[in-house]
Amino acid sequence: MAQLASPPQSADLESEGLDRGVGFVGLLWASETSIIGSGWLFGALTAALIAGPSAILGWVLGSVIILILALVHAELGGLFPVSGGTSRFPHYAFGSFAGATFGWASYLQAASVAPIEVLAAIQYLSTSHWARNFFHVNPAAGTAGGTLHGFGYLAAAILLLLFVIINLVGIRFFARINNAITSWKVAVPVVTVLILLIGHFHGSNFGHAGGGFFTSHDAIKNILLTLPAGIIFSLLGFEQAVQLGGESANPGRDLPRAVIMSIIIGAILYILIQIAFIGALPPSVLHANGGWLGLGTSKSTVAGKLAAGPFFTLVSIAGISWLATVLRIDAVISPGGTGLMYETASARLSYGLSKNGFVPTAFERVSDSKVPVFGVIVATLVGVLFLLPFPSWAKLVGIVTSASVFMYAGAPVALGALRKQKPDLARTYRLPAAHILSPLAFAGAGWVILFSGWQTYSTLVVALLLGYALIWVSYSLKLNPNAPAMDWQAAPWIIGWIIGMGVIAYLSDFGPGGIIGGIGFFKNVLDQGGTDAIGLWGGIIASGLFSLIIYYWAISQRLPESKVDEYVAEVYPPPVAE
Repeated sequence: MAQLASPPQSADLESEGLDRGVGFVGLLWASETSIIGSGWLFGALTAALIAGPSAILGWVLGSVIILILALVHAELGGLFPVSGGTSRFPHYAFGSFAGATFGWASYLQAASVAPIEVLAAIQYLSTSHWARNFFHVNPAAGTAGGTLHGFGYLAAAILLLLFVIINLVGIRFFARINNAITSWKVAVPVVTVLILLIGHFHGSNFGHAGGGFFTSHDAIKNILLTLPAGIIFSLLGFEQAVQLGGESANPGRDLPRAVIMSIIIGAILYILIQIAFIGALPPSVLHANGGWLGLGTSKSTVAGKLAAGPFFTLVSIAGISWLATVLRIDAVISPGGTGLMYETASARLSYGLSKNGFVPTAFERVSDSKVPVFGVIVATLVGVLFLLPFPSWAKLVGIVTSASVFMYAGAPVALGALRKQKPDLARTYRLPAAHILSPLAFAGAGWVILFSGWQTYSTLVVALLLGYALIWVSYSLKLNPNAPAMDWQAAPWIIGWIIGMGVIAYLSDFGPGGIIGGIGFFKNVLDQGGTDAIGLWGGIIASGLFSLIIYYWAISQRLPESKVDEYVAEVYPPPVAE
């Protein structure tokens, strides 16, 4: 007699010990509030100064890369509805060394976003007379930004403290607040875009007024450089629904939908924001400052005002005073909501790292309201440290973007491995053509890392080494009794990938030295340019091929199914013998 196939094994939704009270709208808005943050306030200016009107193509390209990565996370999020999911997927597929590596990258990017969003809010507020000394724009640097100053540090610390208070109240209360905040955050850019497109649109800005649609002979490179300079950063955040997987009421149904819908909404909105920004700037301003590329180095008063508050300056020039007031308010609410979300995510990521045994068990302790209190407090202290040495928004996004796509890169290889290791687990969303899209997603992450340049990448590697050192301390002092033995079989491909990407970045057109295409806006920002030993296309091709080699090497080094069962036992408990 033929045996009936066993039904797919379903996840145990009660294993996390956190409050499962977040519904679909809460998950969707958790991701959307992370996507619509300071990026909408500054991203369009940053991209336009690099590539002019062709920055629109950068948003399209960036959206495609992020959407593919989001689709990968949609399957994994539904498969493993656990808190801090992005830090745990590689651990399930490749073991502890992979979990430690990608988990630390996840925490690094999440902990650094909250202070960046706070900085963006203070930078925008400095357009107000009463807050003009909170942030100083450096006239010698044109629109390159400036630094926090005086009471600006105090205001930033107060905002971070507010994040702590809201987080400690509990996830249900936070979700209700976040739903209201995100509704506002989506509505304000939509209204701004409509007003600028309908009544203040200058079609000549897409042509001769700003120097042409493609503003230089390095048009392709400039478009690619917009990705790490603000576009990818602006689109980050879809994974927040995944990070809250352990607190979702119905993760199998809601997580995939929330992840996919959030990035589609965000991508459409950001493309429209870029079009509206380019079209709304008075052509006379472009002519007076030498077009889009000249505006990046201009020391004019208008350039300085654009650096502090791009859309506020545009609507002020247009005489729309009521909208200018709304934008000042939104400059606190929009980045503040994103910063709040990432503060929450940081605590969930450290919770996930502790559950995997890499950091002290103190990060797993939750309050009566089911909040990982210690993780929230540590994330806030890390945020304060990030505020101290760094200046403007534009100068911070490169390292966060690199850490983010490094984190995202762990998901495609985990998906490829888990499709072979656990093909029969219940998947509420199954990525179509995963054998093509999964390696493509990994290659896309590698390209964004490449475009970030050698200096940014080398900084990221130093941060990764710091993470390894901290995890070693936790192991040495036995701060987590559940610390797993290191699964070193994943180490060769991860170390090979880290070193190989560094070599390609160094030799490519994005290597050390120089400035981006001669654009002074990015002097001292990402210090790219490079040795150019293999050229622009040589770097792109080498990175793509190298990523595919690493991807299939990684799949070949996946854990045996029995080991995966051990690691996912908290999510998929073994059947009880009758």
